[in-house]
Amino acid sequence: MSHDDNVASQPPEMSLLLAAGLQDHLMTASNDLERLQRLLDDACLALMEGFHDSAGQLGTVIDQGHEITPHLHEVRQTLFKAVTALQFQDMATQLIAHTNKRLRNCADQIARDALGDDDPDGAAVVEEGPLKPNPVTQDEMDAGSVELF
Repeated sequence: MSHDDNVASQPPEMSLLLAAGLQDHLMTASNDLERLQRLLDDACLALMEGFHDSAGQLGTVIDQGHEITPHLHEVRQTLFKAVTALQFQDMATQLIAHTNKRLRNCADQIARDALGDDDPDGAAVVEEGPLKPNPVTQDEMDAGSVELF
């Protein structure tokens, strides 16, 4: 007996309960992703402000004619790497939005399929899910040309 046969043999109320439970889990996951996005945005904003302030202070030291010692050069390179690493926020934001859209699409499909013609609000409109399997193909950070000074 397949899963589909098992679901089909259940009373309609049970199928609706299962669909409602699954839809609830999908929406909870979607809401969690939205909270994750807000946390990520706040953390990255604080980090960027700190890095830019540090870079500005370092630029002032260099502009005042201080010799760029090996240690000062190393500090500068560390700042470049840190700012480059923050580029992950853009990729993470794209992945979160993509995954969130997929979850909401699945939740909407479940609602439409479970309620069918019984939905008092009329047939559920299901927004088309993402066409691409993954909007971000990069999976690592490489130092690029980041200008701080």
